[in-house]
Amino acid sequence: MTIQTSNSPYFVGHLLVAMPGMSDSRFSKSVIYVCAHNDEGAMGLVINQPMKEITFPDLLDQLNLVQTDPGAAVSIQFGGPVEQGRGFVLHSVDYVHDATLVVDGQVALTGTVDILQDIADGRGPKERILALGYAGWGPGQLDDEILANGWLTVEADANIVFSVEPEQKWLSALAKLGIDQSLLSETAGHA
Repeated sequence: MTIQTSNSPYFVGHLLVAMPGMSDSRFSKSVIYVCAHNDEGAMGLVINQPMKEITFPDLLDQLNLVQTDPGAAVSIQFGGPVEQGRGFVLHSVDYVHDATLVVDGQVALTGTVDILQDIADGRGPKERILALGYAGWGPGQLDDEILANGWLTVEADANIVFSVEPEQKWLSALAKLGIDQSLLSETAGHA
């Protein structure tokens, strides 16, 4: 795993913000938190596309898990088109276990059933998003998409990741870049 530094060409711990002309409709106005990015490829989770078809209690039932804390909940997002039957919890670093990948000082990723039971029991991380599936890129693919103006990148912050409502995350990420969405073109060009 490559850790993001100021000199790094990788985007670990950054947000990918889809440009208005995104050709893949699955990523239209999407915001993706990049969990891994190195010379072997990249992996991230879409954090602004809620799934309305399934609820947290439904998911627990499917996994034969019991919810002991009736107030425990987690939003479920379409994390991306790869392995949609696989779940990942993007969460605050107040919860770290052996299977947890700490991405940066504010965000971690856990992909085990144990975290779901801990959330259901009220012992999970304070901030959390459950994503089904993920977005993945082969070697150099994400870099090529960024160079082709498919994505803007901005350093992530916990507020956008966890606190902003999903339908506002795209605009919030653009605002963090200082961009007015009305000034973005759906066609890209190079000088």
